[in-house]
Amino acid sequence: MKRFNVAVVGATGAVGQELVKILTERDFPVADLKPLATERSAGKKIEFKGKQYTVENTTAEAFAGVDIALFAGGSASKDFAREAAKRGAVVVDNSSAFRMDPDVPLVVPEVNPEDVKLHKGIIANPNCSTIIMVVALKPIHDAAKIKRVVVSTYQAVSGAGKEAIDELAAQVKQLAEGKEIVREVFPYQIAFNLIPHIDVFSEMDYTKEEWKMVHETKKIMHDEDMEITATTVRVPIFRSHSESVNIETEQKLSASEARKLLAGAPGIIVQDNPAGKEYPMPLFTSDRDEVFVGRIREDNSIANGLNLWVVADQLRKGAATNAVQIAELVVKYGCI
Repeated sequence: MKRFNVAVVGATGAVGQELVKILTERDFPVADLKPLATERSAGKKIEFKGKQYTVENTTAEAFAGVDIALFAGGSASKDFAREAAKRGAVVVDNSSAFRMDPDVPLVVPEVNPEDVKLHKGIIANPNCSTIIMVVALKPIHDAAKIKRVVVSTYQAVSGAGKEAIDELAAQVKQLAEGKEIVREVFPYQIAFNLIPHIDVFSEMDYTKEEWKMVHETKKIMHDEDMEITATTVRVPIFRSHSESVNIETEQKLSASEARKLLAGAPGIIVQDNPAGKEYPMPLFTSDRDEVFVGRIREDNSIANGLNLWVVADQLRKGAATNAVQIAELVVKYGCI
């Protein structure tokens, strides 16, 4: 099997560490790994398949000889993604920098894998909440055509990075010890609280995170007529995002039909047994790659409506795993 030189940009961050871990777990054909990060992290060591690698400073020249560059997100994408592509690397980018660029495919492998073939050097990884939702929407859309989606998210702090994880842990300890709460990452205390505000506020007083779910879903699903509205909320959970998804379809789909479709779809595990108190929860979906769906029921207020409860690990399927799956498609389709 042919092997490829792979760069991981942001290798020391939360998503970057997951990328390295998933490259190992999925046995991606890596000839040589090049971990890159900011100048502050350069010189640190990371382990990959039993071997120690030294983290290098991210520069344009660092991408010489790189076949695939996995960007964990952040400002490095705007600074270096096009430089990496210019030097011959296929870039899979986790940031929001290129998602709505018409020349950049936005890919979720279970939903629109063929779009990988359209890349011109850069492929965008969607927003974590969008990825989790569209995996569940796809089989229903194919069967009954979705007209409208109303989604409310319950997003773990790890979606805001390692510093956010540390802040929640520290605040829980501070509260237990009766100490003053210190907050730096979030605008309010996150421990034992929730904040209906992710990213900055934008048009119509929706946040950028909410608009991402609207625009990205339409692009991935190739359906500009699908109506979508979102409310995104940060909750005091370390890992795994949850979503309450209400769907209106053109054709009637019963709960049992939807359950069967979802159970047979790639990347989905159905956990839906109300009598046995079985439903997806962040506690049990963390460190997993599947999208878990439960609480599948017909909407009692409209003729062709469904309610779903969708949960998945946003660091894995919502970010790193999806990126590595995209890289696998690049290799599979020979578009490298």
